[in-house]
Amino acid sequence: MLKAVIIDSSAVARGLLQTVLQDGSYDVVGQAHTCASAAVLLLKHNPQLICIARDVLEADVKGAEEMRRNYPKSLMFMVSSEFDAQTVQKAHAMGINGFIVKPFNADTVLKTIRNTVIAMVNRQRKALADAQAAQNPPAAPSAGDEA
Repeated sequence: MLKAVIIDSSAVARGLLQTVLQDGSYDVVGQAHTCASAAVLLLKHNPQLICIARDVLEADVKGAEEMRRNYPKSLMFMVSSEFDAQTVQKAHAMGINGFIVKPFNADTVLKTIRNTVIAMVNRQRKALADAQAAQNPPAAPSAGDEA
């Protein structure tokens, strides 16, 4: 079961997202309203998923960047009711892996997380296969090998 931390200034939004995630079999190990208060939860639980509201992210860019540095394997999702092209570009540059739209539609939220997890696993598998191929290049056929 993947562990998740929710960071949102709205207690209502945190509660709703927690319900969606728990119903989807994720283990919500903590909630916070700021990046600073989330730091303790992240250290304690080392979650695989971090859901951070856009307003919290924009209020503490340095704190969010520190989270990304300290938890590079965690998937980070920006939570917001609106996404414009500039915000999405900035979020990707900060290492945000996906986007969760408010108001929450449970099926859409769970599908977004699932697809992001699958894409990450596929990227890791490809990187591993590429690394193994680089270490073990195919042998050149010898002069005696003819079909």
